[in-house]
Amino acid sequence: MNLMSMMKQAQNLQKRIQEVQKELDEKEIVKEYQNGAVKVTCNGQGSFKSIKLSAAVINPENPEAVDQDTIETLEDIINNAICETCNVAKKDMEKKMKGLIPGGLNIPGLM
Repeated sequence: MNLMSMMKQAQNLQKRIQEVQKELDEKEIVKEYQNGAVKVTCNGQGSFKSIKLSAAVINPENPEAVDQDTIETLEDIINNAICETCNVAKKDMEKKMKGLIPGGLNIPGLM
């Protein structure tokens, strides 16, 4: 295999990796727990997107007593906590991975 053929294959692979990453980023995966009381959404890359709570998960004995503002506030708090934690973990991973790769080689999907 000559160098030009290898370069062409590498370019095709890079293009395909980018296409798959975009496809996975746009994909939504939703899982429900406790008969729909909690719904968690992630994208196809495993990144957390959102959480939805029902009144019954907050107050099982009297779900009617839970107002929508309370539900939305709890969802926002949980969303922010998870997103912030994931961002810190991602930055830590990127920092550690950069130390392993001489010259800061950028491999799509790795960092």
